[in-house]
Amino acid sequence: MQELVKNYFRSHFGVQPSGVVRAPGRVNLIGEHTDYNDGFVLPMAIERAVWIAFEPTGNDQVEIHSQALRNRSTFQTSSFAKDGSTWIEYVKGVADALREAGVPLKGWRGVVASDVPVGSGLSSSAAIELAVATVFTHLAGVRLPASRLAQIGQQAENRWVGVNCGIMDQLASAAGRDGHSLLIDCRTLDLRTVPLGANCRVVVMDTGTRRQLQHSAYNNRREACESAARHFGRPALRDVRSEELAAARGPLGDEVFRRCRHVVTENERTARAADLLEVGKIVEFGRLMDESHESLRTDFEVSSPALDLMVGIARKQPGCLGARMTGAGFGGCAVALVENRHVEAFISKVTREYDQGSGHSAVLFATRATDGAGLVPD
Repeated sequence: MQELVKNYFRSHFGVQPSGVVRAPGRVNLIGEHTDYNDGFVLPMAIERAVWIAFEPTGNDQVEIHSQALRNRSTFQTSSFAKDGSTWIEYVKGVADALREAGVPLKGWRGVVASDVPVGSGLSSSAAIELAVATVFTHLAGVRLPASRLAQIGQQAENRWVGVNCGIMDQLASAAGRDGHSLLIDCRTLDLRTVPLGANCRVVVMDTGTRRQLQHSAYNNRREACESAARHFGRPALRDVRSEELAAARGPLGDEVFRRCRHVVTENERTARAADLLEVGKIVEFGRLMDESHESLRTDFEVSSPALDLMVGIARKQPGCLGARMTGAGFGGCAVALVENRHVEAFISKVTREYDQGSGHSAVLFATRATDGAGLVPD
């Protein structure tokens, strides 16, 4: 990918880029729809990433070419506004958030390439946000901590793009660490690196189905959680205990109660899962992944027939310790934890069975945890 994006830059501009940045996608091992409830999540940055080759322009113009879409977008850092809903709005949203944070915006031209599937639940939007933020801050000579870069990306998505996402996607892309998952406290942004065992691989399972968060029930789920937190007089559902929730089932109503039950129990599962992974209890960790999917399916109702089929097929395979949907849901990807010696057969069998049973084409790949966004050394 690094050579591809550099070659693409040369073909457009006839010169070598002055730099290349990489920002990874992420897969969440456990802890779904807890981030915007100030809870806990356990993602990892993955090998698939957004890459940008760039050079400064010496003026206020930003010009970006998309390798995948074969198109070009421009705007001036001195004056720009939202104009539609194409991918360039993520770039402008980051520029707007950086400007508000006091970072001087320098013009640049570049090309972007990505092997993170769009709309799959692997945070392609967070990856482009962090890649763009890395370019802008590098050219401005400003170094921001990973947590601040993540907040910039989140602000771009919340205020400019209009998706009320939590901080997990951006922070995983910004702060990823090679060979480790990240236990993130989404209230304090405290990070704890948790080593991934050497005996298993993470397998990402793309169902071939897609969703648009702006047009899904995502924002409705978030509103239900915020309404319930107000009912309890708490800042967020993170502060509500299981016993307290059980006593409020009547006043909340069945649907809101089930939404809350997922968030409260998922927070508990995630903290326990990190502790298990820390001491190498991967079988027990896998069981919690299974429990998480069932809670997302029945209580939070953000799974889909394709995701349920993929997870069900995965769980039947030798060497699969656990499987669940990952991301906001309604389509996209699931994730499985698979013993090393079974990975190749697992990918082959799950792909075949899912394709036969779903009418969609699955894409499965094993991945490892990687470092977060940054400038790539020559």
